[in-house]
Amino acid sequence: MRTWLGACRGALAFLTRLPVGHREGDWETFRSRPATFPLVGLVVGALAAIPLLAADVLAAPTVALGYLLAVYVVVGIHNLDGVADLGDALVVHGDLERRREVLKDTTTGVGALLAVSLTVAGLALGALGVAELPPVTAVGGAIAAEVGARLGLAAMACFGTASHEGMGSQLTEATASGQFIAPAVFVLGAAVLLWPHPAALAVPGALVGVALPWLWARRNLGGVSGDVFGAATEIGRVVGLHAGVIAWTLS
Repeated sequence: MRTWLGACRGALAFLTRLPVGHREGDWETFRSRPATFPLVGLVVGALAAIPLLAADVLAAPTVALGYLLAVYVVVGIHNLDGVADLGDALVVHGDLERRREVLKDTTTGVGALLAVSLTVAGLALGALGVAELPPVTAVGGAIAAEVGARLGLAAMACFGTASHEGMGSQLTEATASGQFIAPAVFVLGAAVLLWPHPAALAVPGALVGVALPWLWARRNLGGVSGDVFGAATEIGRVVGLHAGVIAWTLS
């Protein structure tokens, strides 16, 4: 039990801005237990979704802004750095080594600006759509998008290959493929039971969002990195939110 508490504390300390403290060994226990990823998604989703409870009282744009601010208060903006770096690598002309060089370059290019702008705009528009849903439905969809995105990160840690030594390899080398089974069964099983609630599609939607940068990185960068993990978190959340809104619209 203490080991799992340490893993959860390490996960929250690494993946969020929450003041959970840090103890020796937390990082090691976290990175070897990918099941903590969706648990963090549950915490992040619940906290970030608090403004959505005011959907019946405040105007949708105001609620959406509250949600957007809450997301970045809870998780910080470091994941957007990964979006920016992948944006520059996406538009650069050159081979695999050239793209890796761009990832390490601290200069912000037009690809980075466009990628971050589209990601934040996508989140804002998804938040606006969610804010127009009944409060309980909106909260469920937002939580599901976070949990689904973090389940995708767990899959990346368990099945991904790092492109080089760094944060990506720290996460991928400490896990085994079999460790993905338990969190996947639990999260996807819960999504099936929630049908036809929009959250049921927000989870697989978020997984698709995570898969996009993961597959691109595997082909064009030779594997995943810390930047890919960060970008996948952001893109997974956006796609998950929109999937939930689409499910509600079509129901």
